[in-house]
Amino acid sequence: MEVRISEIRKEYTKGKLTQCVINDNPFRQFEEWLNEAIDSKEDEPTAMIVATVSVEGHPSTRTVLLKGLDNDKFIFFTNYESRKGRQLAKNPYISLSFVWHKLERQVHIEGRAEKCSGKVSDAYFANRPYKSKIGARISPQSRVINSRMEIMRAFVKEVFKLAGHEIKRPDNWGGFAVTPTRFEFWQGRENRLHDRIQYIPQKDGSWKQERLAP
Repeated sequence: MEVRISEIRKEYTKGKLTQCVINDNPFRQFEEWLNEAIDSKEDEPTAMIVATVSVEGHPSTRTVLLKGLDNDKFIFFTNYESRKGRQLAKNPYISLSFVWHKLERQVHIEGRAEKCSGKVSDAYFANRPYKSKIGARISPQSRVINSRMEIMRAFVKEVFKLAGHEIKRPDNWGGFAVTPTRFEFWQGRENRLHDRIQYIPQKDGSWKQERLAP
């Protein structure tokens, strides 16, 4: 049966978002929602869509995993020579989007990314699974390769090369810390009259809350 995409619809009825109950601090509100997403058994609750922009002004997106929320910064790790790494080196502005379908919620964050310290990246890399460490060392992330066999051979070769040795973090791999400059919390509601609350930072360090039209 042919599926008519234009006829796919869903009513959102699982929650509401009001300014009288939302936390004054967007970081604490995010932590609350993230914990609820984890408790609800969302698939990949820490998955976030990361958008960067090239020097030509062309946007690109991909999905990565949030690995930390430290000192009010969102932390993720990647190959610095990947497409997103190269774009962030030229233009540090970034957006992050979390989508939690079971709770009918989304969070959108805009901010500025900077590389984490070597100490932070080393500490995270040391706790990665063995095979993930090998993969990080041999993958020319985002680059064109001839075949999957090429990358598998490189993986096996590195496994034998480093057998019995400590696997160190490669210099071209590490973390980015994102300092938010805007939050938007989205809660699905009936009749497409969704709740949208944005937070904008103020000079005194507080955050201004504003309701947006759905």
